Amino acid sequence: MTRKTDREQTVLVLQGGGALGAYQAGAVEELDARGHHPDWVAGISIGAINAALIAGNPPETCVDQLRAFWTRITSNTAYLTPLKFNTALTVFNNISAAATMTTGAPGFFQPRVPPAPMRLPGQEGADSYYDTSELRETLLELVDFDRLNNGPTRLSIGAVNVATGNMTWFDSARETIRPEHIMASGALPPGFPAVEIDGQFYWDGGLVSNTPLKYVLDHPGDSSEMCIFQIDLFNAKGPVPQSVWDIESRVKDIRYSSRTRFNTEMMKRLHQQREAAERLFKKLPKELQNDPDARALLCEDDEPDIAIVHLIYRQAQYEGGSKDYEFSRNSMLDRWAAGREDVMETLTHPDWENRHKSEGRIGIYDLAGDRWNRHRTAKEAK
Repeated sequence: MTRKTDREQTVLVLQGGGALGAYQAGAVEELDARGHHPDWVAGISIGAINAALIAGNPPETCVDQLRAFWTRITSNTAYLTPLKFNTALTVFNNISAAATMTTGAPGFFQPRVPPAPMRLPGQEGADSYYDTSELRETLLELVDFDRLNNGPTRLSIGAVNVATGNMTWFDSARETIRPEHIMASGALPPGFPAVEIDGQFYWDGGLVSNTPLKYVLDHPGDSSEMCIFQIDLFNAKGPVPQSVWDIESRVKDIRYSSRTRFNTEMMKRLHQQREAAERLFKKLPKELQNDPDARALLCEDDEPDIAIVHLIYRQAQYEGGSKDYEFSRNSMLDRWAAGREDVMETLTHPDWENRHKSEGRIGIYDLAGDRWNRHRTAKEAK
């Protein structure tokens, strides 16, 4: 079993992705079981909801509360195990997604009656197809907001200011987080309404960036070591669609993956350049070391050693463009199990076990992909 070091800060970075967020909950269950309860969790959209459930509950009950949330929002679906071949699973998922669009998800969102297009501009409910007021009550029931704001786990969530179009970060390290902040992070238009906070209106943070990694790396605090588990729900890599039925799913992967690997590789190169600048500075004559241009190349703050672990949901062949709003109990349990399996594979991998021996300030680990694809392919072939 792999345990964190005494100096290592554990951070969860949770991407948005609707119904796919059950994958994050499964990953958190396995991380907790292996001693990696987070010191800091950052999320966007469904990632913000999962993050609040984690930060707003003690380690011994946070997984129970995650399970309570995901069980509740999938309780409208029939718990049936369809035939395990791709065509039947595709039909089942499409029916489930259509049911969600028609009836909503309990404790999360419900369709407006009459629908938004039949309401006058400016009238209540004219700005969204669904009412999310139930989500506020669910959050108040399952999240201890006093612990969230004053407890040991820092929470950061991102939303977009509708008027300015800029990303806004709400952080428990500097402000009081309320249910409205979490709802704002997941207010994806035109499905969900904008959320008002202190006179400003906010939409889903995924409209600007669906992954909060950059915010975490820009605000590392005073930790000397950070282990960042980046739990993504959309995979930037994927096959070229062979039909119009496949295009929507692929477009969502590209749009909402937020160039995950590109960003982590870019940050790694930036750290390498900073280390090279420090080495070069030490080789300069004393008179040049006092030159303002030379000193400008140095990073003023001590940067932590960082391990970034990619955990990325890889969709099954039968999942399509509705995967992020397909809230069936079957799919939820499958995605939850996939999250657990990916964490188990990653934390028992030799590269992970030896991460503290690697050179450089940033190590990047993506260790579960090949195993997951082999497992899913074999499972679907049965």
